[in-house]
Amino acid sequence: MNRNEKTEAVSSLNAVFNEAAVVVVTRNLGLTVTDSTTLRNNMRDADASFKVAKNRLAKIALKGTQYEAIGEHLTGPTALATSTDPVAAAKIVVEFAKTNDKLEIVGGAMGDTVLDVAGVKALAAMPSLDELRGTIVGLLNAPATKIAQVATAPANKLARVIGAYAASE
Repeated sequence: MNRNEKTEAVSSLNAVFNEAAVVVVTRNLGLTVTDSTTLRNNMRDADASFKVAKNRLAKIALKGTQYEAIGEHLTGPTALATSTDPVAAAKIVVEFAKTNDKLEIVGGAMGDTVLDVAGVKALAAMPSLDELRGTIVGLLNAPATKIAQVATAPANKLARVIGAYAASE
């Protein structure tokens, strides 16, 4: 890697760190190409990314970002999972690590908050942004549906009474 490539890699990583809502640091303990491809595809499906970067370049890219504190986790063969959704990257990595012991979660950060392994797992247990939006929409629609049912109920009952009265005569 020449100097220009390194500069480009650092600026690219810096842009990723500035846009990310969460960064999860993982340790690759011998993932196969197939496993790595599966993990990357899962991340892509969740609008997240999984990058292997040189630790020294990643530490330089972290400078001046809110994730600077996770630099201490960048030792050994590491990879970075990032997403703009505060939960997506953590959720995918934790699910993948459950079935593949060659991926170890080292830690991470959500904004200025540094997370240990337990913190990343707790974050992964939370509902995603899309799930929360769906819940809120459901809660907002429920009262409107109930109001419509209550408003039409007296008219339906009155129509049945009139219909029954007309049928009896």
